[in-house]
Amino acid sequence: MKTYKILLFVSFIIVLTFSSFVNIKKQDSAKKFVVVLDAGHGGKDPGNLGNGYREKNIALKIVLAVGAALEKNPNIKVVYTRKTDVFVDLFVRGKIANKANADLFVSIHCDSHTSQAYGAGTFVLGTHRNKTNFEVAKKENSVIFMEEDYEKNYAGFDPNSPESVMSILLSQEEYLDQSIQLAGLIQNNFANKLKRKNRKVKQAGFIVLHQTVMPSVLVELGFLTNKKEGAYLNSKKGQNQMSMAIKDAILEYKRHIDKNVGSYTVVDEVEENTQTATSDVVFKIQIAASSKVLEIKPYNFKGLKTISRLKEGSLYKYFYGSTTNYNDTKALEQEARKKGYSSSFVVAFKAGKKIALTDALKSIAN
Repeated sequence: MKTYKILLFVSFIIVLTFSSFVNIKKQDSAKKFVVVLDAGHGGKDPGNLGNGYREKNIALKIVLAVGAALEKNPNIKVVYTRKTDVFVDLFVRGKIANKANADLFVSIHCDSHTSQAYGAGTFVLGTHRNKTNFEVAKKENSVIFMEEDYEKNYAGFDPNSPESVMSILLSQEEYLDQSIQLAGLIQNNFANKLKRKNRKVKQAGFIVLHQTVMPSVLVELGFLTNKKEGAYLNSKKGQNQMSMAIKDAILEYKRHIDKNVGSYTVVDEVEENTQTATSDVVFKIQIAASSKVLEIKPYNFKGLKTISRLKEGSLYKYFYGSTTNYNDTKALEQEARKKGYSSSFVVAFKAGKKIALTDALKSIAN
């Protein structure tokens, strides 16, 4: 009887220990930084076929290499939208990322052109300001025509219509700063570490980014239609170098986030030199975001005047200019870009509070 009680007690301790271990494992898993890697195209959709190469194969190889390197970090969980040569609807890719409650979404592609254009670029979802950006987005978005029930799944979205693309552009406004930050780190590695031609961080209307609710970027590794670059991207050396550059950028982004832990909730605190609260919609150009408080003086902003600052969560955002006429924002944005703020973009305020640009445009249209 005594032996039975001892065995019962030991069994209870073992069960309790195992239960605690499972709970700890669950907690550890919950704390992991989740990265969703999306290899563009796949299956019946080969992507572009520049110089006989297949975009879908190169994208997948690089995604798997990035994922394998990231998975060595015990604090990172990698989720793939595809790990084999299968066709995945664009809206499903977004669903995979959202279901995983991802911290980042990175979509990998290769570009093409009728000329011998070359170089690597990284895109975030935003207002494309030129025809080239629209054409890049249109090529990648056109895959929806291969999907069943695409009209139902995308609510009449037309990749060939600039107006249709414009309607989706600002859904990720909340994550735009972080997306630009990651895109900048990727581009820095491409240009400085690998000496690839820098096609910079740009904004365009990619439907696959629109489907996600986290910081998201789309990487165009280079042009398969360029003889030299196509061969590089199809080589083991090229794929290894590009994948490690992306992996290092993701890790650098995570390190930055870890140092600046805090919510990203809008505080609606407009500081210094900003407009007085009125019922008018006011447009400004966001030129920077930082965890540091900078004195609002021209020497801190490459000579630009009329600078204002807004605190959102742990970040301070800095804006150039102020106008109630949306048509004037293009000139302001061009001025900011000439000063070196290549990732600047338009934001809107009403009654002294930041609002979604889509809402602002609807407001002034009525």
